[in-house]
Parts: sequence; C-alpha cells; structure tokens
Amino acid sequence: MDFTPTEEQTAAQGLAAQIFGDLATHERLAAAGTGTDTELWKELCAAGLTAAVEEVGLLGLVLLLEEQGRTTAQVPLAVTCAYGLLAVAEHGTDEQRERLLPPLRDGTAVATGAFPARDGLRADGEGRLSGTVPYVPWLRDATLVLVSDADRVLWIVRTADPGVAVTPVETTAPWSAARLTLDRAPGERLGPAGRTGTNTGASTGANSVTGAAAYGAVLAASRTAFAGLQAGVCAGSLARAVAHTATREQFGRPLSTNQGVLLRAADAHMDTEAIRVTAYEAAWRHDRGLPYAAQALTAAWWASEAGKRVVHAGQHLHGGTGADLDHPVHRHFLWGRQLDAYLGCGSEVLEQLGQLLVKEGSQ
Repeated sequence: MDFTPTEEQTAAQGLAAQIFGDLATHERLAAAGTGTDTELWKELCAAGLTAAVEEVGLLGLVLLLEEQGRTTAQVPLAVTCAYGLLAVAEHGTDEQRERLLPPLRDGTAVATGAFPARDGLRADGEGRLSGTVPYVPWLRDATLVLVSDADRVLWIVRTADPGVAVTPVETTAPWSAARLTLDRAPGERLGPAGRTGTNTGASTGANSVTGAAAYGAVLAASRTAFAGLQAGVCAGSLARAVAHTATREQFGRPLSTNQGVLLRAADAHMDTEAIRVTAYEAAWRHDRGLPYAAQALTAAWWASEAGKRVVHAGQHLHGGTGADLDHPVHRHFLWGRQLDAYLGCGSEVLEQLGQLLVKEGSQ
C-alpha cells in the first residue's frame, strides 16, 4: 500500500490549510459560539474544496479534515462530504446524483446524517418516516439529512418538509447540533429500490449496494473521515502543548526540558500518528475498492481511545492554563471528547471489530 497523496490531494490539503489557518482564528471561533462560521464555510466552497472531494476520494477528505481538526474550524465539512457528496455519489441513482450533487458541491445545500442507527426511526409503506434521533451534528445548518430505518434502508429527508422538527441542542463540541423528530415526514430512498448487496466493507462504485450494505458502507466511510478529523484535533492540541512547554519556564528552564513532559508529549505524538495511519489505510482501501470494514473499525478505535488520551495530555501539559475554558487548547479537548464517542466509543467499535473478525475467520 502507498499512502503518498496524489498531486491533487496535496494541492487540496495545502489550500485547506491556508484557508483554515487564515480564517479559523481563536477570535473568530470565540465569536461563533456553538454555531457555524458561515463566512468560512462560504470561503471553503468558493475555493472548490467541497466539490474536489469526489475527485480526491476518501483519502483526500481525510487530509482536508486533518486541517480542519488542527484549528477546530466550525464548519459542516465532514458531514456534508461523508453523508452527502460521497454517499450520493457512491449509492445514489444517476438521477439523484445529477439533482443532489451540484448544490452539495457549491455549498448551497448542507447534508448531515443520523448515524449510527439506533432503531429510533421507522418507515411505512408510503416512504414516510417517524421517530426521534436525540442529536444530529450540524443539523441546525442542514438542508438534507441521511437517515436509516429499522431495516437499515437509507433515506434522504429535507429539513424544510412538513413533519420534520429540528430542535437545537448543545453537545460537548460546538457542532450546531439538534434533535431530529420525524412525524410521517416524506423520505426519498437513496439508490434504486428493491436491490440489495452484501459488501458492507467497501463500495465498488456508484450504485454498488443498497439496503443494509449501503448503510454499512456509509458508516464505515464516515468513521474513517471522522478519524481523520480526530487526527487533526490531536495534532493541533499537541502543537499547542509543545509551543507552551517550550516557552514556559519553571525553576529557570523551559518545561520542555523536563523528562516527564518529554515522555508525555512523545506518547501523545505516537497516539496521534496511530490515529492518522489507520485512517489513511482505511481511506486508501476504500478508494481502491478493497474491503475495509475492519480497517475502518480499527481507525475508529484509535480515534476514540488514543484521541482522548492526547487531548487530556494537551490540557495537562498546559498546567493551570489548561483549566481556562477560554484557552484555545480547551476547544481541542472538547472536540476530542466529542469525537471519542461519536459513531461508537472505543469499547463499542472494538466489540464490532471482534465480531467481524470472527465472522471472517469462519468463512
């Protein structure tokens, strides 16, 4: 395997790093509160970064989300790409791709997803959905929501339709989240009706699978994408800790010269690299049409377990400063803990990984 980014992926990542670095400043993030930075979102879309995801693939998206995570920029990039652009491109019909992708590419439409499924939604024979999802990230900004019913069939719901209620809620991280309540809301089935597949690990192209297999493929891709976001969050937290300990002096010398500080930072660096490389592997296999269910679960496990260790270390290495809720490093802590549990905490995905390996071993 070769994780070396292509020229297009490298260019997209560099552009994302420049935009996030220039606009996702501490002052702008503080002013945004728990909402989205709409101007930053417009800038990203105008630069063509959302539209580029279909070309640069899941690995390219992971690289973009790393840059977002470094600055904890409050934009719906991960959800729009994972639950919108990639999901529709890989599992939608030709008509759905033609109709839904253009507004997702230019940012006039924002997508999110009610994932993972918790059996809270049901569909009747007319394609009308009912039920409640306690929290959906970036739902306050979304025009489209990807949901699954009890049979794991994927449906697209428009937030402006009758029977759809969006109630703002606050989560650990400022993700513009809301509660989704559906009361016989109209849903559009993603992909052609009546066809199913069995490959829950990877998509082999547009319209590859539907039903429970499509749900599994979208969940695996989303876990990979959010693992990339966690890698960036951890890298940003560690970079702040390194800068702080290199300049903060105690007993006449920088904190970074203390062996305990060096070892804690080294452990955090290794954890961050483990998150990154497992996310890269899962994304690389996805983009080449290889099964990657186990790799996606592995990346999710590292993002959860190692991610919380890194953001805790970032706080601790700041000493008393890290206890300041207004300090930039605290934002990384909040994001890291939100990502620790989103799409399955470490013990949950580890159980799923074990079940998958047993199943594969018995075949």
